[in-house]
Amino acid sequence: MKAAAALLALVVLSPALAGCGLRPLYGGGEAGLVQTMLSGVEVAPIEGEAGWLVSNAVRDRIEATRSGERRYRLEIKLDDQITGLGVRRDDVVTRERRTLRARYQLVELATGQTVLDATAGSDAGIDVAGSEYATIAAEKSALERLSGIVADQIVARLARYAQSTEGK
Repeated sequence: MKAAAALLALVVLSPALAGCGLRPLYGGGEAGLVQTMLSGVEVAPIEGEAGWLVSNAVRDRIEATRSGERRYRLEIKLDDQITGLGVRRDDVVTRERRTLRARYQLVELATGQTVLDATAGSDAGIDVAGSEYATIAAEKSALERLSGIVADQIVARLARYAQSTEGK
């Protein structure tokens, strides 16, 4: 009964959804506007371990098809911080927060003009273990996760930029 009601609602609302202006972001596949724009982005080198992780994560997400010529350069500056949060009476930190923030600019190579200037970021909580090795491993693991999250945010924003410039 519930399935029939859901199917009926879908049929009734289909015309309304078709007219709302929603379009798939990656519509057109490899030949689509967004994928064509992303394939023309080169990622400038970023300093440090966090920079290496973020630049590789961004490249992994945008280089699915690398057929286009380079039209843009993506410049990313990172701010990676670890802050002690939980402190015991004997001044030993028991909890940390790792924060990774990125300011990125998309520069058009032909003109040198910055066409997109935005930020991305995320943070993760880390339990400080009794073992220094375990704490370092947890900090590195958090950095790897945060790098992927920040890369996802950057690529999603680049895709929205590509879609917004359609027809311009």
